[in-house]
Amino acid sequence: MVKPSTPIKKKPAPGKPAAPPQAAAAFDRILPEIEALSPDRLIAIKVDIPRAVSQVLGVLPGLLALRPAIAEHLQTHDVALLDRLETYALAAWYAHLQWLSSGGAENALKPLLAEAIPLRENLLGDAEALARRGLLDAATVAEIRAGQGHIDMANDLVALSALFSASWSAITGKTAATEEEVKRAGEIGPQLLAALGVREHGKGPGPTEAADKRARAFALLVHAYDQTRRAVSYLRWNEGDAETIAPSLYKGRGGRAASSSDTAAEPEETAPGAATPAPTDGAATHAPAAGTAPAAGAAPAVSPPGAGPQATPAAAPPSG
Repeated sequence: MVKPSTPIKKKPAPGKPAAPPQAAAAFDRILPEIEALSPDRLIAIKVDIPRAVSQVLGVLPGLLALRPAIAEHLQTHDVALLDRLETYALAAWYAHLQWLSSGGAENALKPLLAEAIPLRENLLGDAEALARRGLLDAATVAEIRAGQGHIDMANDLVALSALFSASWSAITGKTAATEEEVKRAGEIGPQLLAALGVREHGKGPGPTEAADKRARAFALLVHAYDQTRRAVSYLRWNEGDAETIAPSLYKGRGGRAASSSDTAAEPEETAPGAATPAPTDGAATHAPAAGTAPAAGAAPAVSPPGAGPQATPAAAPPSG
C-alpha cells in the first residue's frame, strides 16, 4: 500500500476540452479503437458527455500525479489507460459535436445567439460574485471572462454550466442563478457550437453513423476512467480522498456516491445495434447541468466543429 499522506481537500474545478481541431485530432488517433470496439462493450449514455469530459479533464492533473505510484504498486493495472485518458476525453467531446451537427442545427443559430448572450453575462456575473467569496475557483472564472466571439461564447456557457454544477451543493441559496439557467447554459453551448460548425462546413456524418461513433467513443472514455478510479481507490484507501481525486461521473447533487464500477443502470441513449448493458450499482441523480439535451463542459475554440478529423496535434487543456 502507498505510504499514507495528507488527504486532498480541495476539489478540482472542471477542466476545459481543447478546441475542435485538437479534439478532432484526438478522435482521429483512436478511430481504429472506436471502429474495432465490440458492440457488447457499449453502454447506455446516462450522463451529459460534455459535463463528463469537463470533469475528467479537471481531475486529470491529479491522476497523472499518481501515475508513478500506480505503476509501482499495481503492476497488473493497465496504466496506458491513464496515459490515453485525455485523448479519450477529447475524442468523446468531438464525437458528441459531430453527433449534434448531424441534426442540421444551422437553422437554430440566430435564436440560440439571442438567448446565449444575456444568459452568459448573467451567469458570469453570478460566478464572479461567488468567486470573490471563495465559493468558485477564481482562476477558472477569469479564464471564462476572457472569451470573445461566438465560439468562445458557446464554450463559456458550457464551462459555466460545468462549474456551477460541480459546486451546486456549496452555492445553492447563495446565488441568484437557478438550476434551470445552469441546465440551459449546458444545453445551449454544444448546440451553438454545432450550429456554427454546420454554417461553416455543412452537416457532419449521418445521424446513425454519428450516434454510433459517439456511443463508442463514450464507452472508451468511461472504461478508461473507471479503471483509473479503481486504481486510485486502492492507492488512496487510507487517506479517504479517492472520491475527490477521481469522482464518479454518475454522482449527483442529492444521490449517493457511485462505486468505482459505476456505469449506467438504465439505458437512456444507445447507439443503433448496441447491446443494452446489465444494471450496475452506479445510477445516481444528475447535477443541474445534466439533462436530456447536451450539457456542460467545453473549451475556448479557435474554429467551429463540423469538418472531418484534422491533423492538428492535440494540445493540453488549460488547467481549471
